[in-house]
Amino acid sequence: MDKTKLLIVEDDDEVRAQMKWALASDYEVLFAEDRISALKQVERERPAVVTLDLGLPPTSGDCREGFSTLTEVLHFDPLIKVIVITGQNEKKNAVEAISQGAHDFLCKPVNIDELKIILSRAVYICELEHDHRESIRSAPLDSFEGIIGASPQVQTVFGTVRKIATTDAPVLIVGESGTGKEMAANAIHRLSARNTGPFIAINCGAIPENLLESELFGHEKGSFTGAHAQRLGRIECAQRGTLFLDEIGELSLALQVKLLRFLQERHIERVGGRSLIPVDVRVIAATNIDLTKAMADGRFREDLYYRLAVVVLSMPPLRERHGDITLLATALLHRHAMAHGKTLTFTQKALKVMESHSWPGNVRELDNRIQRAAIMAENGRVTPEDLELTSGFAEYEGKGLGKARQQLERHMIESALVRNHGNLTRTALELEISRPTLYELMEKLSISRKSA
Repeated sequence: MDKTKLLIVEDDDEVRAQMKWALASDYEVLFAEDRISALKQVERERPAVVTLDLGLPPTSGDCREGFSTLTEVLHFDPLIKVIVITGQNEKKNAVEAISQGAHDFLCKPVNIDELKIILSRAVYICELEHDHRESIRSAPLDSFEGIIGASPQVQTVFGTVRKIATTDAPVLIVGESGTGKEMAANAIHRLSARNTGPFIAINCGAIPENLLESELFGHEKGSFTGAHAQRLGRIECAQRGTLFLDEIGELSLALQVKLLRFLQERHIERVGGRSLIPVDVRVIAATNIDLTKAMADGRFREDLYYRLAVVVLSMPPLRERHGDITLLATALLHRHAMAHGKTLTFTQKALKVMESHSWPGNVRELDNRIQRAAIMAENGRVTPEDLELTSGFAEYEGKGLGKARQQLERHMIESALVRNHGNLTRTALELEISRPTLYELMEKLSISRKSA
């Protein structure tokens, strides 16, 4: 078995000899005397672990060169574990190095036994990270037709999509903005017998009402001012495929009547036309508003609702997808980092602040913040500042103390249940409360073990 590569960045010959003698039996030991030679070794040999003396030439009297080396090593590979070595009276430098991404630190004179323990732990973490990366690459179960998620809520969506894709029934997809309704519609189309036909999407809320009828049904030449040629509508373009009507709740009542007629009779008339055109399409609609309330208010036709909602697919908001935030964030960061030619990882603080954020914009907001962070991040590490998520209390602002406390308790208990796979004993231990107290809190907050 190949030995783990260890790079020792040290300009003192005696210290280098001592460390080689102590560590050569366990590691493939490499050496560098200054920043330039260290970076060459990192690029050529790709060591898993680096020990770095902060006092490097040509400025051995201070730590400027050491910090520059740390920055450039982590910029090349953020996953390298750098252990900084500093003087007894310079612990503030060690703390600063940790904040800049160093894995651990030691004070001079180096205690070899202590160094061996730190190295062993660093190598173990490297192996775990390597295994995790490999599992992400080889774990298609977390991804389904481009939708990423391992939570029970998303697995339910995957199961429903598989079932309804085999039918030709109309589907109504409901959920908040940014939850992936169009991705779900695309998944249904790709898994259906219509997958060789087109997938045509139209946002009913983004097109002015006076143009929307023509967009949907098409028009004949001369049917209105500016209609210089015949034009097929989106419904006709979806022939033998799938028509996706996003924001269906924004349709005017007049257009709702025309859409209902099409769904009943399966033919259309172009604007200004007189002939009936048969159209064979599957209709999938989506909305982020409560259509039940819209029907009660007279803004949406009940007969159209029941035509569209033969099957209703509910997309869960990101805040309810327990365990998916880190999974999604990691996948999105990898995608955006590659687009910018970078290798990036999240700091622990960034992961924690993402887990605690309420994500009102759902996956779309997460993607937007990570795309920005991939541009702004330095030293290969994404911080809360890069994500513009610096306040852990933003979601509680404007709420009473009682409501805020209940929301925090709910979040912590549900997250702990997920991490412990519903095991109440382990959950209580993690939360540092007794099992009876956990039972009481779960009952008070209406939390089921099925939340896990």
